[in-house]
Amino acid sequence: MFYPPSNSSILDGNFRLPLGYQMDATYYYLRLRWSIPCGPNSVITFPGAPWLKPWYWWSWPILPLGLQWHEQRRHTLGYGAEMPLVLIQILLYLGILAMIRLARPNLIKLSHRRSEKLTASFHSALKLTAFWSILAAYALPFFIIPTTIHPLLGWGLYLLGSSTFSFLASTVFLLPLLPLILPSIGILGALLVMAFPFYSDGVVRGLSIFLYAFCAAPVVWSAAVRTAAAIQSSAFFVVKSGETLPSSRFNKWC
Repeated sequence: MFYPPSNSSILDGNFRLPLGYQMDATYYYLRLRWSIPCGPNSVITFPGAPWLKPWYWWSWPILPLGLQWHEQRRHTLGYGAEMPLVLIQILLYLGILAMIRLARPNLIKLSHRRSEKLTASFHSALKLTAFWSILAAYALPFFIIPTTIHPLLGWGLYLLGSSTFSFLASTVFLLPLLPLILPSIGILGALLVMAFPFYSDGVVRGLSIFLYAFCAAPVVWSAAVRTAAAIQSSAFFVVKSGETLPSSRFNKWC
C-alpha cells in the first residue's frame, strides 16, 4: 500500500518500492529471521501446497510465521465466527469424559459378561469396530475443528478430542490406555520441538525435527503393536468363566 508524504508534497517521476516490500516466506524459513530488511508495510507471500497456508490451524508450527499471520488476524477480523463451535466441542469432550468416568464401572462389568450366543463373526466384527474406533479417535477431531481457528486453540482442541475418544475406546473395548494415547503425546512432543524458539537457523531446526522423529518412531510403533495385540486377543472382549477383573490400578492404564 502506498502512503503519500505527510507534508502533502507532490511527487513527480518514477519511484520503486523498497527491497523488502514484498517478501517470500521461504527466505525466513532458511535462517528463521529476515536477512533482507522487511518494513512494516511489506507483503509476505506464502508459496507451497494449498493445504499448508498460515490461515489453517494445522500449518503451525510447521510454518513458523503462522502465529504472526494469526496475530494480524486477531487485530483485524478476530475469531468471533469460530469461537461458538470451539466452545461446543470443548463442552462435548468434557461431557464425554464425565460420562465415561461415571459409567466406567458398569461398562467394565457389562464387557465381562459372558454370552453363549457370541459367534466368531461377532468377535471379528467387534475387533474391526475397535480398530476403526481408534483410527476415528485421531481423525474425527481433525475434521470437525474450524479450519481457520488460531493454531494454539486448534492443536489444543485436537489433542483434547483425540485423548477423549482414545479414553472412550479404551473403556469400551478394555484396551490398555497408554498405547492409545501415546500418539497424542508424540504429537505434543513434535509440536514442542518444531515450536522451539531458539534454533539458530532452519537447517538446525530441520535436523532437530528429524532426530525427534527418528527417536519417537520406535516408541509409536511399539504402541501400535501392543494395541494390535490387544485387539486380536479375545480376552479383551470376552472373559472366560472364573476370571476376575484386574485389581491393579496400573493394569487399567498399561
